[in-house]
Amino acid sequence: SEVSCCLKYVIFGFNVIFWLIGLSILAIGVWAWTEKDTFNNLSLLTNVALDPAFIFIWAGAITFIIGFTGCVGALRENTALLAAYAIFLAILLLLEMTAGILGFIFKDWIKDQATSGFQAFIVHYRDDPDQQNLIDWIQEGWLQCCGIEGPHDWDKNVYFNCSSASVGSREACGVPFSCCRPTADEVIKNVQCGYDVRRPDYHGDLSSIINEKGCLLAGEEWLEKNLLVVAGVAVGIAFL
Repeated sequence: SEVSCCLKYVIFGFNVIFWLIGLSILAIGVWAWTEKDTFNNLSLLTNVALDPAFIFIWAGAITFIIGFTGCVGALRENTALLAAYAIFLAILLLLEMTAGILGFIFKDWIKDQATSGFQAFIVHYRDDPDQQNLIDWIQEGWLQCCGIEGPHDWDKNVYFNCSSASVGSREACGVPFSCCRPTADEVIKNVQCGYDVRRPDYHGDLSSIINEKGCLLAGEEWLEKNLLVVAGVAVGIAFL
């Protein structure tokens, strides 16, 4: 019928878009792993669950499979593929609803996991360029924060640890540049702006140079401020 024909091509077109998005995300993840030579040296993976490239590969593969199943199933009117497509969507919807409910019930546990993950990012800040870029974006581009609870958390990193001054580390007792507040006349980013700011004999106005708020508190404040937007996006994805 005309209605079923229209529905067929709507499902097909919609899933072509998701298939291409999934393929693109998967390709970015594989490219990132190739650039880091991860495929030839799996020991580089310090924590696979926190590796942005792995998350891209995982998310891209799932999106690709679901989009491909819906695309081919609608085009060929294959009931088995369409049934698999419907099951995939039902599982995703169930997981999303479960995650939302558990997020409210176990928010303290989630906070602990986020803290542990951020600590791992800090410890391995110089070891993985993807994790380094991610934490720089969180601190500078998203939350304007520094460390988990504050700048002192960067003492957990071997390069920023105050004891590293004895081995000649210029970054000892400092913080990454992503902790710094931007200046009005800044044209080129000063990557040395966080040097020495945690030294006991530092006499500058710290609050005007770096963000002193921890990312855990900043994240909670951001979520409270944007809770309706986050919930709306989640509901929108569920209905898609």
